[in-house]
Order: sequence, then structure tokens, then C-alpha cells
Amino acid sequence: MSRSYLPPAAWTETPFLEGDEAKHLAQVLRVQPGQWITVFDGLGNYAEAKILSVSKQRIDLMLDLAESKPTPLPEIILAQAIPKGKNMDWIVQKAVELGVSKIQPLVTRHTIVSPGDEKAEKWRRTALEASKQCAQFTIPIIEDPLPFDKWLAATDPFSLKIIASLAGHPENFRETLSQHPHLESVTLLIGPEGDFTPEETTAALAAGFIPVTLGDLVLRVETASLFCLSAIRFQYL
Repeated sequence: MSRSYLPPAAWTETPFLEGDEAKHLAQVLRVQPGQWITVFDGLGNYAEAKILSVSKQRIDLMLDLAESKPTPLPEIILAQAIPKGKNMDWIVQKAVELGVSKIQPLVTRHTIVSPGDEKAEKWRRTALEASKQCAQFTIPIIEDPLPFDKWLAATDPFSLKIIASLAGHPENFRETLSQHPHLESVTLLIGPEGDFTPEETTAALAAGFIPVTLGDLVLRVETASLFCLSAIRFQYL
């Protein structure tokens, strides 16, 4: 059954889809009145919906009883230094599939890309499409890019904070997670190509981040992100 995003404000007595969601259903899937689809609000709520009328700009719906799917714990926040090329798009897509709650793009000393407002919007569209494809009912928050030092000063003091690090004396990743069996939130910090500068790493450790090793191999940025997210999700199945 087709899945469409129905924004929270549209869950009214007369709900309807518009914009890209309506266009996709009408022109690509060619739905007809009387068919049923699944709609979700990105906050964990979903419902079966009967299509009442179809046009290119609007699809009117009748919702069945709405249900809610809880977000799995721990909440995973990915703080990702923006890599070059299209790697950030790929990271966003795979992070959504692995159930992250929030992605914070970071501009670090070694960041090459100069992100504008259009980048964040593009990543949000990627997150929406990934949520639809992998049957997620919660769309992760994609924050606007921030400078590393500004973000670091405002990190959650109650979240387990982990940095994938090549410097110093990092701890065993598996053992670090095992020491926190009932975790509510974890913030994962991944650096750019060339890693964080020594000053950035020192600042992260001073802010409470635990350095962990990913093994003897030096991983590409996107591989390191996927590795860490997979390990965290597997640990807390």
C-alpha cells in the first residue's frame, strides 16, 4: 500500500494531500477514488486513508482510526561534519533507515563544502523520501548546519556522547555501549575527511565526548557513520 506524508496540521475532519505528495499519487501512481493508502505525520502517527477525489494539485481523503508507533530507544542524534560531494545525501538516507532521531550537519575546520539554506532543505526532502521507503513513521529532524564550536557549546548534558576518533587512546566501542544498557539518548559525533583538528578533538573531549575506536582500518566518512549507527542500533535491539 502506498505511503504518503500528511503534515500534522492537515489531520483535520477534511484532510487532503497537496504539492509533491498529491502530484506523485495522481501522476505517477495514478490512484483513483475509492483506493486506500497509508498516511503518516512524521511524528509517529499513521492511519489508513480512503481517497475521495483526485486532481493534480489535491487529493481529498477520509481517515480511518489513527494509530501511533513509538520511537525506538535510545534516541540517536548524529552530529555529522559535512563531507564533500554528495556523500551527505547518502549519509542522511542511510541514517534515516537506521532510525536516527536527529541529524546535525556541522561545519568544521576541515569541512570543504559551504552549505547554504538549499542544502538543508534538500537533506530534509531526502529524509522524507527515505522514511516513506523504509516504512518509518517518524521523520528525523534535520537541523540547519552549525559551526562546530557553536553546536558543541549547546550539546545535551544527559546524552551519552561518543566521538569516533583516530587520536589519543580511544575506548572499545562495544564495551562503551555495554556500559550503558538502559540508554535514553546517544549523540554520535563523526568528523570530516581528514578528521577533526587536534583543537576540535580536545574541545569535544572537554565537553564530555568519549573517544571510541572503530578498529585498525581507517574508514571513509560515510562508512564510519554507517558503521557506528549500525552498531548502536544492533546493541539496543
